[in-house]
Amino acid sequence: MRGARASGRGAMEPGVINPEIAVGEKIPVGVSSCLLGDQVRYDGGHKRHSYITETLGGYFDFQPFCPEVDIGLGIPRKSIRLARDTGGDIRCVQVDDPAIDHTSALRDCLDRRRDWAKRLCGYILKKDSPSCGMERVRVWRGEMPVREGSGIYAAALMQAFPYLPVEEEGRLGDSVLRENFIQRVFVLRRWFALCAAGLTVAELTRFHARHKLIVMSHDQVRYLALGRLLADAGKTDLEEIAGEYLHRLMAVLKVKATRAKHVNVLQHIMGYLKKNLAADDKQELVRTIEDYRQGLTPLIVPITLLNHFFRKHPNPYIAQSWYMKPYPAELILRNQL
Repeated sequence: MRGARASGRGAMEPGVINPEIAVGEKIPVGVSSCLLGDQVRYDGGHKRHSYITETLGGYFDFQPFCPEVDIGLGIPRKSIRLARDTGGDIRCVQVDDPAIDHTSALRDCLDRRRDWAKRLCGYILKKDSPSCGMERVRVWRGEMPVREGSGIYAAALMQAFPYLPVEEEGRLGDSVLRENFIQRVFVLRRWFALCAAGLTVAELTRFHARHKLIVMSHDQVRYLALGRLLADAGKTDLEEIAGEYLHRLMAVLKVKATRAKHVNVLQHIMGYLKKNLAADDKQELVRTIEDYRQGLTPLIVPITLLNHFFRKHPNPYIAQSWYMKPYPAELILRNQL
């Protein structure tokens, strides 16, 4: 159970359709302030995360926020935690005096920053925090905590912006989760750029086509459902269809891409070369994809070989596909998949 209101699909924010983010700028991503080294924790310390600051900081415009400081708790401050009240609701209370309840204040601080939040392309939260923890935060009932909650601010954020890529710093150590989060951030950034340039049925269809292979690597059934949704784009309100498309797209991208699904996509891409490759090149490609399927090589190996062959035999559809280069190669995310 979440640490705040029951999760659900929030109302579509107007900023989803036309945010003011200039193309070419670093990607705006919210982050718990302590992860950047800001001394805002209850004990006056920080939890600076080097991967966030030194690697992702080269591509993301990190915008720090500490909800506990924002609501006036001060630095240092009394410890707070999540606890179930007698009615079963999860509250955020002061440890040494549970009568001091910060739940409403932590929820309300998001409302005050809604215009800021709706322009973000992602958010990295502090794990285990009663305000910012994304999941498995300790919830106390009596003397026994259970890891079943989300921080109050984090839960409000995810409910208000269900399409927003959200992750916590502890999970970024998992190569699959890290790649999944960063990929979603870049997809949402491209979505914002599309909308800022002027949303049309043609451009929405083109956006979908360029992301087809990425979506297929997560869930082919839901990819087909997205296509059916777009079939009605010219028959009804475009903004409504676009909002529904974005919610569904970001939901399917949150599903972990598996090795087997990537193999299906790689084989699909290989089909665009069937008339161009010599027998030995084809055998090399088949063998490389099979090595990946067996876990002998990372995903970057068959991708690199495919790019090599497509440089010799260009294909306009593959050249436009974001699957081949979904984010900067310098992030070396596919080297560990």
